Amino acid sequence: MHELPITESIVRIAADEALKHNVSKINEIRIKVGELSGLVPECIQYYFDVVSLGTKVEGAKLIINKLPIIMKCVNCNFNGETDKFIENKCPNCGGTQLKMVGGNEFYIDSMEVEKDGD
Repeated sequence: MHELPITESIVRIAADEALKHNVSKINEIRIKVGELSGLVPECIQYYFDVVSLGTKVEGAKLIINKLPIIMKCVNCNFNGETDKFIENKCPNCGGTQLKMVGGNEFYIDSMEVEKDGD
């Protein structure tokens, strides 16, 4: 249920940005969610529909894009999605010292808006 406060933040951030930039309506919000973030896109959408009521965000299309888990080999600096790392070994050098560099992200990527006076 940690999607509720996160969704409230999405709506708050979008509404604050709308106010700062004289936006009359937000039509679309694109967010990125890492595979390991633990967030469920369907729950975010459900809460978004409720939390956005009565705001400039109400009725906006919420587009949620999942980001893959990206690992980096400490030995050779190879970066790749986890399916490229067989048995926790680097596919490039066979090294086992791996570091996660992607997959935990969660952020608003962009918004499509209508400006006041347009």
